[in-house]
Amino acid sequence: MPALSQDLILAELKHIAAPDGRGNIVSAGLVSEIAIQDGEVMFALNVNPAHAKSMEQLAAFVQDRVSKIDGVKKARVVLTAERAPERTPGPKQQQAASLRNGIPGVKHLIAVASGKGGVGKSTTAINLALGFKANGLRVAVLDADVYGPSMPKLFGIHGKPEASDEEGKRMKPMNRFGVEVASIGFLVDEATPMIWRGPMVMSALTQLLREVSWGETDVMVIDMPPGTGDAQLTLAQQTPLSGAVIVSTPQDLALIDARKGLNMFVKVNVPVLGIIENMSYFICDQCGKRHEIFGHGGARKEAEKLSLPFLGEIPLDLEIRERSDAGEPIVASLPDSPHAAVYRGIAANIWARLEAGQLTKAPPRIVIE
Repeated sequence: MPALSQDLILAELKHIAAPDGRGNIVSAGLVSEIAIQDGEVMFALNVNPAHAKSMEQLAAFVQDRVSKIDGVKKARVVLTAERAPERTPGPKQQQAASLRNGIPGVKHLIAVASGKGGVGKSTTAINLALGFKANGLRVAVLDADVYGPSMPKLFGIHGKPEASDEEGKRMKPMNRFGVEVASIGFLVDEATPMIWRGPMVMSALTQLLREVSWGETDVMVIDMPPGTGDAQLTLAQQTPLSGAVIVSTPQDLALIDARKGLNMFVKVNVPVLGIIENMSYFICDQCGKRHEIFGHGGARKEAEKLSLPFLGEIPLDLEIRERSDAGEPIVASLPDSPHAAVYRGIAANIWARLEAGQLTKAPPRIVIE
C-alpha cells in the first residue's frame, strides 16, 4: 500500500469532474494546498462566491471520497471563495453584511488585541472575560487566533463541541466557569498546522460567530490574532465591535507594535477602550523587592500621549502563568488574590464605559505609506 501523500490525494481528486464539466477539480484550480497530519487530511475547494451554496454538495462528496482512501483516518473539506465577487452580492458578501448587523443575543463584542505575539494577550483576554463574569455579567469568548488557538488550554476544556440542531449545521459552545467558548482548537488537533489562506481563515471565523448557538450574552471577548494582517483587519471591519483593548508590555519595542495594532482599529473606526500594561513589574517572592524587568510605565505614557484610557498594570507573576498553563485561570481559581482584583477592576471600568457610551476614538494621525 503506497504511503499517504499529497500526490496520492491529488491522483484521487483528478477523477472528480469540475462543476462546469471542463476537466477535473484539480486541473480547474479548485483544490487548495493539502495538509496531512497523522492520517487527517484537510484542504479547501476554491469556489465562486455566487455558487458557494450549490458547491456544498460537491464538498461533501469530495470529503467522502477522500475519507475512503487507504491510510486516511479523517478528511475535512471546506469551501472558500477567492475569486472576484460578482456585481450582485454573493453568499460571502451577504454573510459579511449579516455579521456587521450583529450576533443574535450578543450585546457587546470586545476585541483584545496586540501588535505582536508574546505579550500575554490571550491570558489577559481570558482573565478579563472571567472578570466580567465575576462582576455579574453573561460572558462568551471567541478564540479568533486560528493559527494558534489558546482558549482550549487556558480554559482547560477537552473534547469536541456538540451539534445544537438535528441537521448538525449549528453547534453548542463549550462552557467552563460559566463562560461560553468557541475555538477552532476544539475542532482541530493542537498538533495540526493550519495551512490556510486569508479567505479560509475568515470563513472559519464567520462560522464560529454565526453557526454557534450563543446564549444571551452581555459581552463577548474576542481573542484576536497577534499582529495587523489581513485576518485581523477583515475581522475588525466585518464584525460590529463595541471597542478594542490593546495589550502591551512596557518596553519600547512592544509599544511600537502596539501602536500599529491601535492604528488599525482607528482606521476602521473601532473605538479604543484603552491600553493594558502586562508584565509590568515583578515582585520577588524571596526578598519582596520589586523588579521592572521590561521597564515600567511605557504603556501608561503611550495612553496619555494618545489621550486614551490607561486601564491598568498587570504584574509578571508565576502564579498567573502556572494557573493559565494548568487551565485554571487566576480570576476563577484564586478569586481573592490581588491579581484577580486587578482584572475585575479593569473589566468593571470597561463595562462602565460601554454602558455609558463613553468610547474614545484615538485622535487621527498622519501616516506616510
